[in-house]
Amino acid sequence: MASISFHNEDIVFNLSSKQELKNWIGKVIAFHVKKPGPIHYIFCSDHFLLGMNQMYLFHDEYTDVITFDYSEGDLISGDIFISIDRVRENALENQIDFLIELNRVMIHGVLHLLGMKDKTPDEGRLMREAEDTALKMR
Repeated sequence: MASISFHNEDIVFNLSSKQELKNWIGKVIAFHVKKPGPIHYIFCSDHFLLGMNQMYLFHDEYTDVITFDYSEGDLISGDIFISIDRVRENALENQIDFLIELNRVMIHGVLHLLGMKDKTPDEGRLMREAEDTALKMR
């Protein structure tokens, strides 16, 4: 079984329904005909993730998620850092529930581990469609 874990870096954040989330993430990975390996979610602040974005990706901007991919072959593995500040802001801006936006961002990181990109408009559209499909599996 996959080793999906949830951690906080510089914030206090309580995630509910952890087992349900693990089952859902595993289901999405299986849907893409891959196997879940160690996946670590790290919830943090905008400030923390901005520092990582600057240090590792050389981007000087806020982001909601950064994914470090350690996958090998069909075994999906990585670290997914999520700014809870940014997720809250996105949810307010898009007038959707915080937990729906959090689930979207969480699965977005997994989709990156599955090899999906989102740099071009076409890639972004395909990523959004894959997010929507995954959210329906929840």
